[in-house]
Amino acid sequence: MFPIEDTVPRRHPPVVVWTLIVVNAVVFWYQISLTPEQAQALAYQWALVPRRFSDPAWALAHGLDPYNYLPFFTNMFMHGGWGHIIGNMWVLWVLGSAVEDRFGRGRFLIFYVLCGLAASFTHYLFNVASEIPALGASGAIAGVIAAYGIMFPRARVIFVIPIFFFPFFFDLPALVFALIWYLMQVFPGVLGLMRPEMGGGIAWWAHIGGFVAGAVLLALFRPRLRRRRYFRDETRLGYGTRGEKD
Repeated sequence: MFPIEDTVPRRHPPVVVWTLIVVNAVVFWYQISLTPEQAQALAYQWALVPRRFSDPAWALAHGLDPYNYLPFFTNMFMHGGWGHIIGNMWVLWVLGSAVEDRFGRGRFLIFYVLCGLAASFTHYLFNVASEIPALGASGAIAGVIAAYGIMFPRARVIFVIPIFFFPFFFDLPALVFALIWYLMQVFPGVLGLMRPEMGGGIAWWAHIGGFVAGAVLLALFRPRLRRRRYFRDETRLGYGTRGEKD
């Protein structure tokens, strides 16, 4: 289920979203330029390997510094393949630009990074013995999805589902989409705790942690006073109330 368009109006170009996409693309381009051995070494050094921090002896035996916590941050700019990065950057582009427009560039960047860090920490807590590198921007983007759904609950988001090479288009209210997406992470996440072999190699708890962080942090980052004129349909889309000041 891929979002392709929404109904939320924008005022300003999404400079931070563009920058994040470029940074992720540059890092990914560097990753695929490496040999398989080099790429694996890079992933173990800069992606998030939970056991590196829960078992210092194991980390040192494998040439990893257990006291270098940068991977909690750097992993969110690394990806495991073309489908991984394209899917993440596409969702960031479609939904993140509206959130950046309402937050402002500085607020949005801090919000994005904090959601990514929360996602990394949540993944670590639920996978402390894992030796598999976790990487990707999806945890931070999960926070963006939460913020988007809460700020614009009645906005329409158009999706496409490819069915046997035929695209099937439909639309959903943003809040409904956000809740469905969240439940699609919770169910396999819980199943993965009970039966780890069913995890599918996806960091479900990073998605859950990023989403919850986005919903919680929204109260701090969403501007309360706006020195600008609302779009006519902004209240209808769920953002703002008539009680807020221009």
